Amino acid sequence: MKSPFISYAALFFGVFALSTSAIFVKLADAPSTITAFYRMFFAAIILLPFLLINKESRQEIYSLSKKQWGLGLLSGLFLAVHYVLWFESLNYTSVASSTVIVTLQPLFSMVGGYFLFKERFSKGAVIGCLVAIGGSVVIGWQDFQVSGQALFGDVLAFIAAGIITAYFFVGQHVRKELSLVPYSIIGYASSALFLSIFAFGQQAPFVNYSAQTWWSFIGLAFIATVLGQTIFNWLLKWLSTSVISMSILGETIGTCILAYYILDEVISLQQGLGIMLILIGLALFLLQQRVVDNKKNTYESK
Repeated sequence: MKSPFISYAALFFGVFALSTSAIFVKLADAPSTITAFYRMFFAAIILLPFLLINKESRQEIYSLSKKQWGLGLLSGLFLAVHYVLWFESLNYTSVASSTVIVTLQPLFSMVGGYFLFKERFSKGAVIGCLVAIGGSVVIGWQDFQVSGQALFGDVLAFIAAGIITAYFFVGQHVRKELSLVPYSIIGYASSALFLSIFAFGQQAPFVNYSAQTWWSFIGLAFIATVLGQTIFNWLLKWLSTSVISMSILGETIGTCILAYYILDEVISLQQGLGIMLILIGLALFLLQQRVVDNKKNTYESK
């Protein structure tokens, strides 16, 4: 993408769309696995017409190699496992504790990006990452628990953070060869399949939910996934997993603001401090990393 402004504007729009996830999940009166299943299933259905009416996208699907199919299915598996582990962690530890630990994904992405994609980070970018993660910790600090059961939930959330980072790394590789809609549909549909198998194992009901719950499923699919997750899939062709993972820390800010207006939840002084730290850390990371990327591009052009 030639314009950094467009890519970063799209990135922040995607983060805001993703921020609606927690709101819709809270409004949906359904088991978490079912909520995740319909989120992926409806997202695949919404994108399907774009695949069917586009000849090039259809030809891409027909001409996919076994490796590309395998990587597409792997991304769906990673997405499904992420949701299962994250939602399961909520049965053992607090929502804030689980969410804060899941936001540690930038640490995984920076380590993975360094070894897998030869990414380099300035000291300022690393400091910005730590400051932003510190802001997330400040927001959820009062809800951290110290017990064997809570520790098990925290471990599940920590693994979930690693899994979602792996999902983005697969996407960063596949998106260099595969266009957005085919990649997203394969990932979402396969994720829905894996989640349906898990839901069947739990004997969770797939029907008989209220209208509000069904609209929440659709909101999760269209706003949080198609306008959020899919934008990240699109940007993976130009931005690194590290940049996207860092930006997703902003989801905490969007969720707090939306909860204030929609759910009448109060933003405490502690949350306000955490939000400020996240914003400062994000700004520092993105500005510093932009300088590093510009130097890299200038060097490669020579």
